[in-house]
Amino acid sequence: MILPKLVHTRLIHPLRQFIHDSRAIGITLLVCTAVSLLAANWGDWGEAYRSMWNISFDGTNGHHAHIGYLSLPNSPLLIINDALMAAFFFLAGMEIKRELVCGELASIKKSALPVFGAIGGMLAPTLFFGLFNKGTPYMEGWAVPTATDIAFTLGIASLLGKRVPVALKIFLTALAIIDDLGAIVVIALFYGGEIAIGYLIGVASIITLLWFLNKKKIPFGIVHWLLGILLWYMMFNSGIHATVAGVIFAFMVPVKNLEAYELKFHTPVYFIIMPIFALANTAIGFPTDSLSALNSSLSWGIIMGLCIGKPVGITAACYFLVSRKLAELPSGTNWMKMIGGGLLAGIGFTMSIFISTLAFNNPAEQDIAKISVLLASLIAMLAGYVWLRNSK
Repeated sequence: MILPKLVHTRLIHPLRQFIHDSRAIGITLLVCTAVSLLAANWGDWGEAYRSMWNISFDGTNGHHAHIGYLSLPNSPLLIINDALMAAFFFLAGMEIKRELVCGELASIKKSALPVFGAIGGMLAPTLFFGLFNKGTPYMEGWAVPTATDIAFTLGIASLLGKRVPVALKIFLTALAIIDDLGAIVVIALFYGGEIAIGYLIGVASIITLLWFLNKKKIPFGIVHWLLGILLWYMMFNSGIHATVAGVIFAFMVPVKNLEAYELKFHTPVYFIIMPIFALANTAIGFPTDSLSALNSSLSWGIIMGLCIGKPVGITAACYFLVSRKLAELPSGTNWMKMIGGGLLAGIGFTMSIFISTLAFNNPAEQDIAKISVLLASLIAMLAGYVWLRNSK
């Protein structure tokens, strides 16, 4: 009996603490990214590692593999980005719904500052990206620097302890959630494929059926989950990106069930799906002329968008509201702290890398965009950490 108790005390309990620590997500993703970049550039093994994620199931370069009557993702990478990431968007959708119903976005007064901050934090990076890439083929990637990675942002803020006021952390959480919602809308509107009306009708029919089940107060259970899977399949084949199904399904979860499902999905999403996403999407082979590849308008647009555009857009939008007494700064927060929060919001990582895979079909352009996101996110982490550590 002593050994199991020791195992629980010395291994299981610390592991649980690690998993529920907001810093743990960032640490896990950083380790996976480092491992993946190392493996992707490890001599002759690197090519095999990179190719592994893109193996075509039907031998074609198509996005869809046709297996009997089914049309499904055609590579391991597509399974991760189109199917597994739907679970990430499901969790994000539940967080958005909870905040809208009873959290920081539940009233106009509460939501004004993070909403306007998020809008400014998406518009300014787009403008910065456009300044560098107007008239080039790279303009398809305009949305890459608009995203904020909630896990990394809050992870770095947690490392700073009391130097980051609790109210500022809440503001950053709300801002990142709205940012996710904005990214979801952008993906749905601009990064889908050719619209298939029949499948869209199927999507609408399933949403209507889910709404009807909720209206009749049918307990959320197996029928809802089966319809959720069917919703994903219809969305995958509709021309709208499949991950949007995760958000729609999340909004069909009754409010009373949100907390329970968020707890159930937190660990598998952040410690299984997200690490797999990081391993697959950062399997990038560095070109021999890496510096010249990064010295392109695409790279500069992404780096300047995330590192400069984000803090400028967020701070300017918040200043506009506060100066007109339409909102107040978070409790215990001054403008120096707000600028630091804006710098941290420049950590794009997950969503920026995800949008990079949608914006560019050319693998070389995808790799440049991803490397730029990684570099910009690292700069934003360091800049935000140093700024907030030394601000009063």
